[in-house]
Parts: sequence; structure tokens; C-alpha cells
Amino acid sequence: MSIYTCTMNLAIDLFIETDTMIPFTVNRTKDDDIQANGKGVNVSLILNMLGTPTTALGFRAGFTGNYIEDYLQEKAINTAFIEVPGMTRINVFTQVNQTEEEYKLVNQGPAIPPEKVQEFLTQIRSLKADDYLCFSGSLPKGVEPGILVEISRICQERGVHLIIDSSYHEIMDCLPYHPFLLKPNEEELSDWFGQVIDTEEAYLFYGQQLLEAGAQNVLLSLGEKGAIFFTQEKILRGNSPKGKVVNTACAGDTLLGTFLAGYLSEQPLEETLRKSLAAGSSTAFRKGLTDFLDVEELSKQIEIKEEELQTWEIIN
Repeated sequence: MSIYTCTMNLAIDLFIETDTMIPFTVNRTKDDDIQANGKGVNVSLILNMLGTPTTALGFRAGFTGNYIEDYLQEKAINTAFIEVPGMTRINVFTQVNQTEEEYKLVNQGPAIPPEKVQEFLTQIRSLKADDYLCFSGSLPKGVEPGILVEISRICQERGVHLIIDSSYHEIMDCLPYHPFLLKPNEEELSDWFGQVIDTEEAYLFYGQQLLEAGAQNVLLSLGEKGAIFFTQEKILRGNSPKGKVVNTACAGDTLLGTFLAGYLSEQPLEETLRKSLAAGSSTAFRKGLTDFLDVEELSKQIEIKEEELQTWEIIN
């Protein structure tokens, strides 16, 4: 069994902390940090910290793409990126202390030539039965959302366990191929079903709807409200610990990576969800990814309870 993460639209993230953000003037920053990023990259980094080796897939371009590959290899993470023309994007996340606001500026990234898309699909076809593929994040220019359905079809044919953490509506078309795990957030779940989903009853109902449509498991991320994990046999609900939020950009990736590490090492689901929520919050409470040093303490604030499997009636 091998584990692969896929970030089609890699990024370098620039994190900035400033006391004020005033237009049309020079704003002096208080602190900054540069990190190799992309949702799948984050999952690889988290799994690596937890002793689970991965190979990172995706497209890299220019010196910024080289920086990400070099960084991962320094961390002893295998890479199999496909080189494309252009430059891997740089995103900017700014925390403004005075107003307690966070600004997220996310660029598009390079355009992917059609022949490179086909090379990527050939790469996916080379995966073996019982491998895991974690597909995360947005698609770059030149790649249509329908590729998610093609990836799902290939994974089902090859016996590969597919994990999807992305927002495209086409994910609903992937469900007949029975992906191993979906990780939507509240906004994505609402978009997929065309409904306002913001109550406990709605979370439970629509999470189970994803299972009925074909997903094997669902990890619903609810930010400060915690998370819900759905299987065919049980539903687990957990809250998030309290703390000062600094950066939410990588919290969901940390939640997912930590959850996968626990699941793959056959840890109890309750403890896996608790640790995942604590790790995700630890990341949210700092500029970069968690180092797991405060996860045990944060876990003490988290209560995991099992919800009853039943037919939830939603009144529109």
C-alpha cells in the first residue's frame, strides 16, 4: 500500500501579520512567513510528521515550483510532480490585528497544456490496488472539473481508495464511483445540494445523503463548530477547542491529514477524530502548520459523541 497526495495547483503561501491595513499608504508589517503550500502538500507534511510516508503529485512550474519540490524533499517526502510552463502561484494571507480581520489573496496559477493533463491521468492509472490517493484543492487553468469524475472512475477500476477535498459541484458526479472519503465544509455541502445547511439536523441529514449517493465515508468540517464523521455504521460528532484564530488557511488540511494518519494506523475512530480536531485547531491558532506540541492539551477540550443513525426530516 502506498499513499499519494495530489495538488494540481501548487502554491507558495506568504503569511503576513500587520497591526493596521490602510489603503493608499505603505503598511509596515509586523511579521511574515513563507511556506510551501497547496492542500495536498499540507496533507503530505502532516502525514510525514505523524510517521506516514507519502508521494506528492501535481504540476509544478518555474522557480516557485522548484522551491516547493526542494522543500518537500528536504522533509524526506517523495515527489512525482509534472513540470509545466509558467510559474507556480504565490498566495498572500494577511492578518490585521487592529480589526481582527484576515485577508486571503489567492492567485490562479499556470495554465496546464492538454498533453500534461494526459500525462497526469497516465500517472493515476499506474497506481495499484489498495493505494490511497488524496486529491485536494482547486484546479489550475487548462484543467476542467470533469477530470474529477475521470479520476474517480480510474480509482474505482484500479481499486484505489480515493479521498476528495475540493469544492467543485462535479464531485456529486463522482459519487457513483464510491470514493473512499469526502471532506466537505459547510459552504461546500450547501452548494452541492443547493440548500442553506446551517443546523445540526441539516448537517446530519445531508451528510447521510452523501453516503446514500455513494460516498463510503464523509468528514464534514465545520470550522469553529467542530466536525462530524459519517460512516455506514456510525456518526461521530466533535467540537473544536477554544483559542485565538490566527490563520484558517491550512486548518482543514491538518484535520484531514491527522484523520488519515489515525485511520490508516487503525486507531479508534473516536480518538482519531479528537486528535484531528485538536490538530486542525492548533494550525488555526498559528501562522503555519501545527507542530503537534499543544495537541494533547487542546484535545482535553474536545468531547466526541455518537449520533444515532436515523432518517432526519428537513423542513424547507
